[in-house]
Amino acid sequence: MNQDLFEHGSISKVYFSFSIPLVLGFIVTMLYNMADTYFIAQTQDVDLIAGVSLCAPVFTLLMAFGNIFAQGGCTLVSRLLGEQNEGEVRRVSSFCGYIALLTGVAACVVMLLFRRPLLLLLGANGSSFAHASDYYTWLALGAPLVVFNFVPANFLRSVGMSKESMFGSVIGTVVNIVLDPILISVLGWGASGAAIATVLGYVVTDVYYLFIWLRHCPMFSLLPSEVGISGQQAGQIFGIGIPAAITNLTQSFSMVLTNQQLLPYGNDKIAAMGVVLKVMGVALLFIVGFSFGGQPIIGYLYGARKQERLSDLTRFIFRFLCALGIGLGVAVFAAAPALIRLFLKDAALVETSVLMLRVQAVSQVLVAVVMFVTILAQSTGQVFYSLVLSVSRQGVVFLAVLFIASRTAGYYGIIAAQTIADLITALMAVVLYWTGLRRILRSLA
Repeated sequence: MNQDLFEHGSISKVYFSFSIPLVLGFIVTMLYNMADTYFIAQTQDVDLIAGVSLCAPVFTLLMAFGNIFAQGGCTLVSRLLGEQNEGEVRRVSSFCGYIALLTGVAACVVMLLFRRPLLLLLGANGSSFAHASDYYTWLALGAPLVVFNFVPANFLRSVGMSKESMFGSVIGTVVNIVLDPILISVLGWGASGAAIATVLGYVVTDVYYLFIWLRHCPMFSLLPSEVGISGQQAGQIFGIGIPAAITNLTQSFSMVLTNQQLLPYGNDKIAAMGVVLKVMGVALLFIVGFSFGGQPIIGYLYGARKQERLSDLTRFIFRFLCALGIGLGVAVFAAAPALIRLFLKDAALVETSVLMLRVQAVSQVLVAVVMFVTILAQSTGQVFYSLVLSVSRQGVVFLAVLFIASRTAGYYGIIAAQTIADLITALMAVVLYWTGLRRILRSLA
């Protein structure tokens, strides 16, 4: 680990050296998802496409499990590194690695034991059930690899190895994209081929991460004898990690509820919202990537009690994220018709989608504020603040706004619900910062 980079390097240089590889890694993952969908769609088998699509929530759930130990452990490790407590770093890293692997094994067992009822719950029916079952089975077998993957990917970033972390996701994605057409179409394995390609991508990535972890990260450990951690440390890992996992799950849940509310207004409105959420997802990718890119540095400086440098860093990150949010919002608002026409051609549907997109675009600076305070809370180990913000924007606050807005303003209330929720959550974030986090940061002096 380059300690001098954390403590004396240029603030902007350090920040971008962490965040840009993370954003690029997100972009690679996004391109993979598009390519994966493309190869499956090329079969023109509606039942196959539906069967694979129905398993998307399962993958989201495995990601959520991985993020409990990845994000919760990563923020704790960053603070311990700042405290120069390498013995505890080794124990925390070993604990997170093994508990993630065991969680993946438990998920595998449960998924296989309850395969049929879970597939029916996901919506698999007579025509799509076989395809969904094929994909689901291989995904279940690969669950330990998927869940474990998030731990080294995040821990490497905590010691300044963001490029290595990004490269791991790149090679896994390349393997997946190369194998997809071969296994799905050439060998005719269909849904099984798509899932096997995904699992093999994780195999390659995990092997690469383990090589980097064991060869180039002496501060980390995977020794069973070093698994033990204190109850306080476990509380920090789960206290930060579980809200982060909830955030992953609420994103899918909020999309489902929005579609249900739009259903009475026609399938065209649901289709339009689907396209809008894809476009906004790309914008959000940049805000999330640049937010979490600063997390390891904030945690390190907080643990090292470098109050002045931490203040300089947080001011820089806040200003940059706000500028990024404003820039993305303006760009998406202005380019809304062109962006929508990349996906849709029908004039009426384009008009509907443009309105939806512009309503959501105006709140991107609010999202930036929420993300900034959230990563500040996570990086400094403030469990309560992290929990409140993690379950608010697309969780409790959004659900309350959607319920009220849909009944008071109908269709327009539904499409404005996320923006209103962003405003309320941003105000909550500002209040939490000024009444608590600001005092905690100043106490380092």
